[in-house]
Amino acid sequence: MICFPNAKINIGLNITEKRSDGFHNLESVFYPVKWRDALEAIPAERLIFNTTGLDIPGKPENNLILKAFDLIKPFAKKESNVHIHLHKVIPMGAGLGGGSADGAFALKLFNELLECDLSILQLQQMAATLGSDCPFFIENKPVFCFDRGIKFKTIELDLTGYTIVCINPGIHISTAEAYGSIIPTKPKESVITLIEEPIEKWKGLIKNDFEEPLAKKYPLIDELVNSLYRKGAIYAAMTGSGSTVYGIFKEEPHLKNQFSEYAVWKGEL
Repeated sequence: MICFPNAKINIGLNITEKRSDGFHNLESVFYPVKWRDALEAIPAERLIFNTTGLDIPGKPENNLILKAFDLIKPFAKKESNVHIHLHKVIPMGAGLGGGSADGAFALKLFNELLECDLSILQLQQMAATLGSDCPFFIENKPVFCFDRGIKFKTIELDLTGYTIVCINPGIHISTAEAYGSIIPTKPKESVITLIEEPIEKWKGLIKNDFEEPLAKKYPLIDELVNSLYRKGAIYAAMTGSGSTVYGIFKEEPHLKNQFSEYAVWKGEL
């Protein structure tokens, strides 16, 4: 059985306050993007996990896919060992949620393969224990995200027909580094309100709180955003805590080899 965990972008990201538990409350719009990994699992006599594609740092046992398997195994109604293969394509630590997607899609895959019969709500609750972005990928549709990133409200946002270009310049930005430059502030207008404006008005209106301070430290981020605007993007921004930037276009842009030194993905939304 195979599935294709996809990336997501943040459209706007406001860090609104520091919580007493050490996390931050935030608000953002999450939108799925078709930049995908490939994840396969088949029944096996023992648990096997291997990967191809991009090199994944860290110990394999810390991978969210294996953590997802440990979470769902007690609910299995049939043989519960599997051979798992992940082909990694989505850049890691890039603000695209690729690792979170792998964990969430793994839950859905194991739920079906092992006949666990868990509901969407149960899978979302399980995913929340894996990481803040993970529950989003269970239903994998546009949402307004709030609280510490695990509460969602469905929104009527449809960007079908637009083209997106994502550029990952390979700058690794840790979560601690990203939050270290942020002073939490509640915005005058919530992104859930601003997103209702026509996309042509988003520039200068919908912002990512991480983008400006990180662009001062890594000017390439700002350079890439401006390059996308020069190419005709209606809206361009950094996603998540970076360093990936994206541009949304009415028509497919001709990039030639302009960004050939970076990881680039282009496709329809």
